[in-house]
Amino acid sequence: MKKENFIWSAIKTGLLGGAVALFICLIGMVEVFSKRDVVEGVITLGQFVLLATSIIAGLFASKETSSLVERNKAFSSMVAGAIAGVVTGGVIALFVILGDKVNIRAVFLNASPTLYQLLTFELGVGYSWILPAIGALAGLLGAVYVFLPSNVSHPINRGLLVIVFMALFSGLFRVVLINQGPEMEKAAKYLFGQTGLTKAGALIFFLGVILLTLLWTYQGGNVRQGITRLPKGGRLSLQVIAFALIGFIALALPQVSGPFIAQVIVIVALFILMGLGLNITLGFAGLLDLGFVAFYAIGAYTVGLLTSYGPFGIQHISFWVAIPIAVLVAMAAGFTLGLPVLGVRGDYLAIATLGFGEIVRLLAGSDFLSPYFGGPQGIIGIQKPCLGFLEPFVKIDVPRVCNGIELGKPQDIYYLAVVAALLIAFVAWRLRESRLGRAWMAIREDEDVAEALGINLIQTKLLAYMLGAAMAGLGGAIFAALIGSIFATSMQLLVSINVVALIIVGGMGSIPGVIVGAIALIGLPELLREISEFRYLLYGVALIVMMLAKPEGLWPSQAARRELHHEDAVQIER
Repeated sequence: MKKENFIWSAIKTGLLGGAVALFICLIGMVEVFSKRDVVEGVITLGQFVLLATSIIAGLFASKETSSLVERNKAFSSMVAGAIAGVVTGGVIALFVILGDKVNIRAVFLNASPTLYQLLTFELGVGYSWILPAIGALAGLLGAVYVFLPSNVSHPINRGLLVIVFMALFSGLFRVVLINQGPEMEKAAKYLFGQTGLTKAGALIFFLGVILLTLLWTYQGGNVRQGITRLPKGGRLSLQVIAFALIGFIALALPQVSGPFIAQVIVIVALFILMGLGLNITLGFAGLLDLGFVAFYAIGAYTVGLLTSYGPFGIQHISFWVAIPIAVLVAMAAGFTLGLPVLGVRGDYLAIATLGFGEIVRLLAGSDFLSPYFGGPQGIIGIQKPCLGFLEPFVKIDVPRVCNGIELGKPQDIYYLAVVAALLIAFVAWRLRESRLGRAWMAIREDEDVAEALGINLIQTKLLAYMLGAAMAGLGGAIFAALIGSIFATSMQLLVSINVVALIIVGGMGSIPGVIVGAIALIGLPELLREISEFRYLLYGVALIVMMLAKPEGLWPSQAARRELHHEDAVQIER
């Protein structure tokens, strides 16, 4: 079969890159992202995204050309990369010129003069010709990158990733460093500007990461061998020092980072609790539950009703007494859900559990049950946890006095949430290694074979539902204490979908994967609230990329890694 001309292939790739760049412009992403700089006075985040589009177009065109031509591959690939970049930049240039002549804003609201100024680097429409030129250069860079040896490309990759990461969170790092005192304030202002990295900061981080990567590449093996050769006592000491350092950072973090960061970490910890619970149901036992938020809501409402000093409080007991009750009630709900769906599998099970989650939310917010659960008004006035003696309840809307330490702020709840997440992670790990855990995994692989091997399906499945629900109920109970009020509108289906997504992204059946997934899908978007308008767009893109590039997850379990890379391992052995 005759191969396609590589120039035509590069033009098509460039047109595709231009379409992506145009989409990014028309949805308003460039304008919003341009409020933040990657490097102050050099490039904004919006410009960086467009530049990356041209680079990626050049990279793909270069790779495609390598498979199309047989001679002068390097030269042809670089020509193809430059052409793809020119076309990508040309599409944007045409868009700017067209937008200047015709009022396309009537159809596309974000096609504003401000956008055209941003795209032309404040030089005006007359300088639109620079866009194809910049595109050509970027496409050429993408093409060159393909031919770089790995010992050169890896340090550059990491350096660029760290620059983008530090730029995105520059405001956070700047505030944390400034809070440490005058000396650190000088360092903070030297490295981080108001909206991104300073030029010096970008250079320091980029070169620093490259240097560290090169050092680790050439000396990392010796370091690992040195640690391996240490006597048992020496390795134990190193582990103790590492854990002590992590513990010290964990203890000091909420105090130096402020309430916002502490609250983000608490939210991540709560999703870890839910993720670990669903990991038992879905990751271990293979039972897809799309109504998992129901158990979270049940835990939260139980603590709210038992501890609230508001009009719907029924017992006014301590948070510490309410916690085990909430966990038991959530377990009972897990049993109630699990019993009727024992014989349901696959997609049908997902629909059934989805219905359960929606029923719980609708009932909690309904007028019919509003005398008991507050209806749309929710449960307010939830008593904060108290480490000490709690004065008796006096009257409605008057909080009980805590004679001791009240865990009222996010910095205080942080410790409770982190300890609960660590405890539940340990329990989940022990369950996975137990006979029950192996039974769950046998059911996940083949239910009929598991039953033939003597596994009691009813008992094992119900235990998965109940234990998973208990962990979600614990998360809901802590959430109630954090917020101080509970509303049915907080328990949307989206919460369940988020939990499922973090398990898939982190790695199905993997406990560390749940933690990594929660940080990636819950923590990072919470920290990037400035661009929250595009949160779910980026969320969806990340999921698609993950499923294409790394379907086993960011931190997969050994079983998932073996299953998905079995063919690769066999080929290597051959």
